[in-house]
Amino acid sequence: TGKLFLIELVTGSSTVLILKGLKQEVSCLCPSPDGLHLAVGYEDGSIRVFSLLSGETNITFNGHKAAVTALQYDHLGGRLVSGSKDTDVIVWDVINENGLYRLRGHKDAVTHVLFLKEKNLLVTSGKDALVKWWDLDTQHCFKTLVGHRTEVWGMALISEEKRLITGSGDSELRVWDITYIQEVKDSDEPESKKSKGSSPGLEENTEENESLELDECPEDRIVKCRKVGSIMREGRDRVVTLATDRTGKILACHGTDAVLEVFSVLSEEEVQKKLEKKMKKAKKKNKHNSEEEPESSVELSLQDEIQRVTNIRASSKIKSFDMILSPKGELKIVLLLQNNIIELYNLNLLAQVPQAVRASKITIGGHRTDVRTLAFSSDNIAILSAAAESVKIWNRSTLQCIRTMDCEYALCSLFVPGDRQVVVGTKTGKLQLYDLASGSLLETVNAHDGAVWSIALSTDQRGFVTGGADKCVKFWEFELVKDESSIQKRLSVKHVRVLQLDEDVLCVRYSPNQKLLAVSLLDCTVKIFYVDTLKFFLSLYGHKLPVLCMDISCDGTLIATGSADRNVKIWGLDFGDCHRSLFAHDDSVMYLQFVAKSHLFFTAGKDGKIKQWDADKFEHIQTLEGHHQEVWCLALSPNGDYVVSASHDKSLRLWERTREPLVLEEEREMVRVVCFCQRQLPDSSFGRVEEPGPAERIMEAIELYREEMAKLKEHTAICKAAGKEVPFPVNPILRAYGNITVSGMPRPQAVGHSHELEESLLVLPFSYVPDLLRLFNEYIHQGSEVELLCRALLFLLKIHFGQITSNHMLVTVIENLKKTTISRVSEARVSDVLGFNMAGLQFLKREIEAKDEVTFFADATDRFEEKKKKRKKKEKMVLAVL
Repeated sequence: TGKLFLIELVTGSSTVLILKGLKQEVSCLCPSPDGLHLAVGYEDGSIRVFSLLSGETNITFNGHKAAVTALQYDHLGGRLVSGSKDTDVIVWDVINENGLYRLRGHKDAVTHVLFLKEKNLLVTSGKDALVKWWDLDTQHCFKTLVGHRTEVWGMALISEEKRLITGSGDSELRVWDITYIQEVKDSDEPESKKSKGSSPGLEENTEENESLELDECPEDRIVKCRKVGSIMREGRDRVVTLATDRTGKILACHGTDAVLEVFSVLSEEEVQKKLEKKMKKAKKKNKHNSEEEPESSVELSLQDEIQRVTNIRASSKIKSFDMILSPKGELKIVLLLQNNIIELYNLNLLAQVPQAVRASKITIGGHRTDVRTLAFSSDNIAILSAAAESVKIWNRSTLQCIRTMDCEYALCSLFVPGDRQVVVGTKTGKLQLYDLASGSLLETVNAHDGAVWSIALSTDQRGFVTGGADKCVKFWEFELVKDESSIQKRLSVKHVRVLQLDEDVLCVRYSPNQKLLAVSLLDCTVKIFYVDTLKFFLSLYGHKLPVLCMDISCDGTLIATGSADRNVKIWGLDFGDCHRSLFAHDDSVMYLQFVAKSHLFFTAGKDGKIKQWDADKFEHIQTLEGHHQEVWCLALSPNGDYVVSASHDKSLRLWERTREPLVLEEEREMVRVVCFCQRQLPDSSFGRVEEPGPAERIMEAIELYREEMAKLKEHTAICKAAGKEVPFPVNPILRAYGNITVSGMPRPQAVGHSHELEESLLVLPFSYVPDLLRLFNEYIHQGSEVELLCRALLFLLKIHFGQITSNHMLVTVIENLKKTTISRVSEARVSDVLGFNMAGLQFLKREIEAKDEVTFFADATDRFEEKKKKRKKKEKMVLAVL
């Protein structure tokens, strides 16, 4: 459905249980000590506790504002502690299903949390490079370890909770000795600590007394923590996961690579035996020496107590792991890899040289890398998906992979008419033709010198067109050729024509009647060509960044373009006019496709959302939320009932159209309710139409000016013919602006803000420039906005110098502009309209202050800063007294 996140508990290769959770992404897991429940943390900050017997949700906790990054049960399973990206640590009561207290003190995201069995203490680590010790009786942070240079990513307790191991951003595992001290009586405690213990508030001001580790500090009356050394990892990157098995005898960690490092932690008895052996060896060695070394000088190093067992190299980068030690001394380790594979390893610790053996491997029929292209078969049954390593064919009804074929890095694809072959365009510029019945590669063609970014099937289904990074659009036709290995003919492709362009081609599309070809270029424009003659027809420009996707409606009247500037523009294909510009996504629009036999279309964006739009009413219809990361591509079935999408979250999602009517007002109201609950402003992108840009406003104003001037000439001719004055009909738009004259459109304010001036004039088509220059001459002559108009005039002359100088019709306009501009600028300088600056204003300020003996232009910020300093000084004095 796209709204449920699945957690799989697997034994061997069979799925035992599927837990249906929220639509948000799962961020962390933690099983209860009795193994009957599973706590799940989500990206939105919620925590749900599932029963592994029934598979249902028993408890839901909501307290964090950001993703949950750490979860841990206490040894009895009655309390659950959670850490989050919002820097808060919350202790929950699982039995009463409520929160106990919130602990604040970390300055960055919490990475790990640990309960201590012996004492009512909690240890937390964070990306602020700190490890904090909390007394849960008083909700007080009584100690902070500051011996880390970078973020602390993991922690583990070993040797019956007498040692703490921390892993950070370097290759060093730091080992700390923990010494528990009996608590003193309440009467001997400092009064300040009593007051803190009696306060029900959370840890708000504890940072003042938690900075250093000094023996005389009152914090050391609970526990002492001393660094005893370090264990060096072989990996040079940061620690991702650091954990022990339930017995605490095995310690393992991994970084961002594919290697898991396994260590053995010796018990006290094993340490004592090893120490005795070492002392015996020392006695034998010093037996012949005259001076014997005292027994106290023989000590075990940290590496003798924590020994490296072996390194396990997985088939891909490790994302997480867990392990269990059997009574027979066999260690079982399960690894979750970055490419969606789970591997199980067995390690015999009793062997003389322990070697890890992969016992089993759990994988699914999906891709190991991101899917970059999708396609539907003509019968709506088969789905093609292609990634960097393979092409897969899926059955839509059963959701099973029915064919897998190795390929190069795929970027675009299509089904050949008949649905028996597929064509794939690759990043290396090749076209690969596959036969679905045999799953074999029929032919590889070197199509382009760069990546093949787009492929489109012709309407007559006799061929297709491709666009690549080599600035070429190539036309291909299907043909049957005789295969040398068999008597029967096989399908092949033949290069027919080529269209050379000035920029890289990003997307190509045929019109339904196959008369026009739309080509998206790297210069942010879309050019329309005639297919038969390859002559230029239209140019669509208005996007600020390159157009990554586009599609033409079934009737050939509309073309919709999606760009990296997050906007979707709807154009008329007859004249190339922009009907409307929509703010579609919060990031780049990656794919766009019309629904068959309608003017509805879907868009996919890097913001992880899929949206449906109405190109006639320019309305946002609905948003399909389910993906957790960027959506790279989508495909619509020919009948319009299904949508399949691919994302960076390694998932393919299939969406089905229902018969339930969709009421837009209800959808908008639901969005408002959700946003209100989240204490956020409503998402204005729902049904929001982007305001026309400055360039578009200028174009609309000039077109209105042309229409009104034509009407004025026609009205003048009518008046001459009639021999009397005839009333001139006023345009409603001009009447709305206060009955301004025809020459008042467009005014200089149509440009918008001054900082948008150059950007808007840069994308303005040259066909509008001559009229704009004539209007500039009138405006400057009237003396309005001389400085702004001169700036716009000089910029237009700079970017259109060649076209303006070669146009004989503009010679008179330029001469008039020269005279008018020089005269008006000179008048403005003489009348002191221009030239005022900050130095002049400062001089006037001093003159007025000296004359009137008052403080002019008093700055309130100075007084505000003084009050702020006094308040901080007062707060520090209060804290010092406490």
